[in-house]
Amino acid sequence: MPDMAQGLRTPLCRDLGIEYPIFSAGMGTGAGPDLAAAVSNAGGFGVIGASAFLPDAIPGLIAQVRDRTPRPFGVNFIIDERDSSDEDKAITRQQVSAAITERVAAVILFWGDPAPYVEEAHRHGVRIIIQVGSLDEAKAAAAAGVDAVIAQGVEAGGHVEGTTSIWTLLPAVVEAITPRPVLASGGIGDGAGVARAIGLGAQGVSLGTRFVASDEFSAHPAYKQRIVEGTASDTVLNELYDVWWPNAPHRTLRNKTLAEWEAAGRPPSGNRPGEGTSIGRRRIGSGDIVDWPRYAIGVAPPDFDGDIEYAPLWAGESCSVVNDIKPAGDIVRDLARDADAILATAAGMPETESRPS
Repeated sequence: MPDMAQGLRTPLCRDLGIEYPIFSAGMGTGAGPDLAAAVSNAGGFGVIGASAFLPDAIPGLIAQVRDRTPRPFGVNFIIDERDSSDEDKAITRQQVSAAITERVAAVILFWGDPAPYVEEAHRHGVRIIIQVGSLDEAKAAAAAGVDAVIAQGVEAGGHVEGTTSIWTLLPAVVEAITPRPVLASGGIGDGAGVARAIGLGAQGVSLGTRFVASDEFSAHPAYKQRIVEGTASDTVLNELYDVWWPNAPHRTLRNKTLAEWEAAGRPPSGNRPGEGTSIGRRRIGSGDIVDWPRYAIGVAPPDFDGDIEYAPLWAGESCSVVNDIKPAGDIVRDLARDADAILATAAGMPETESRPS
């Protein structure tokens, strides 16, 4: 059974050298150095999304975070090798190796087999954390030697690998791979959700949607506002945005792209409204400004030149409890304060002075 008396000070905090086991998810190019540093400086664990960057650019990306914080942080990569060419597979391996060589606190992987990366990471003193969507995947990851697992529920925004609610998946994964740390992700956006996850045995949480609505997340302000205005019923699990990453289900907010596709009778890829056209221009990881194909993945950047309602508006069901846009550090402190108070009450203990104000 989880130790409610420990509050948010889980063993994962000690292992990573952080105050609160609150991760910001590595949400593509939107999760840049400013966000990661702000989360880490507030006592959480910031994560940068690095899959859009070539291997030789990753040390510079990491250096930008280190210029902003002396605290631990992580780097996230998508390692999906389905239908990938040998060249693309090699680039992914080089990307992860570049982060490992920089000796970041942890490399967070998603959508693939972590086994090829574990030995190199451990040799450099780097932790490997894998996000999974099923119990079987969690067991396989533990057998491969990962240091921690993020259990992602179907409520999550962005790309979603599993089909099970976080509140069903989480306790099953905790029981199966204990004492290996498990973090919860999907549908969690406030202190009550954080406390519920800790109460079910999680040693931490990884939040995406809540941190999209932060000052430091690098995205178009209209996208952030849609998060604040949205509710769980406004999100849809679909496979509509498949250009550059096919066959990868995801949760987004309803928008013009989805409405026009539904009005056309939900035709398959290749026959959808506006197929092959551009929805505007956006800056990519290299800094180049390029046309953004309709139905393509990506995060609408602050300087996106186009109609935001045709871009993928990644969002989880937790948008129901995201009611404002504010500094990421405030988000971390508010989550920690509220969760700690709930956990203290559950444990029958008074709040302590060490809790965030």
